[in-house]
Amino acid sequence: MCYDIKTSLETQLKRAEKNQDLQAMEDIRERLAPLTDLPLHHASGFTHPELFIYTDRSPYFPEVATWGLVPHWTKDTAQQKKLWNATLNARGETIFEKPAFRAAAQDHRCIIYVDGFYEHHHKAGKTFPYFVHRSERRPLALAGLWSEWRNPETKGLLRSFSIVTTTANTLMQHIHNNPKLKAPRMPCVLQNGLEAAWLHPIADATAKKGIQDLIAPLPDGELTAYPVARLRGKEYQGNVAGVSEEVHYAALSAS
Repeated sequence: MCYDIKTSLETQLKRAEKNQDLQAMEDIRERLAPLTDLPLHHASGFTHPELFIYTDRSPYFPEVATWGLVPHWTKDTAQQKKLWNATLNARGETIFEKPAFRAAAQDHRCIIYVDGFYEHHHKAGKTFPYFVHRSERRPLALAGLWSEWRNPETKGLLRSFSIVTTTANTLMQHIHNNPKLKAPRMPCVLQNGLEAAWLHPIADATAKKGIQDLIAPLPDGELTAYPVARLRGKEYQGNVAGVSEEVHYAALSAS
């Protein structure tokens, strides 16, 4: 699963910078950046933060969206709030089947750039948070789905997204060992050069299979992880830089 992330304005702008359009970059920083909750040293999806996403309709100029996908068919605010926490993640194997995600999977895919994500490891009845990131600290391009919903009560437009998940690689099989889950999971991280393929329109069954093939665990060796301070409860530091620093727990060293 992926409910906790770390990202910054610089990380979220990496894709936009590839176009090297200085005017566009200035516009993003001045007009869009103040609408986000960046920087996010730690953010829980359950707080529904505002982030940048790169959509199929705007591959290099980001749009601001709320974490927690609200389908276009949502009836009212009550249903929105009921769905919100259940759509932080989208199980990659079923995105073309589930009512909440199938329209977005077909026509509204996006990418979210983060520095890394947090996951909890279970040992001896306790949980220990880990920060997971690329070995060389490059940003992770997470596969996502997005939607726009017009609230019939307020007439306001809500743009939202979900992070696609997949089966775990070896590292995440060890970390994400929640006994309540059927099997360990991890966010779908797009390999370098495959971001454009994720955003490419689906024209036929072959193109759809190409999208499905992208939903796979990142190869072993590309990620590393270490334990960090508590992300829940009274010991939680909040959204501060030190939250992602390494912490040593005696219980993790014990056999």
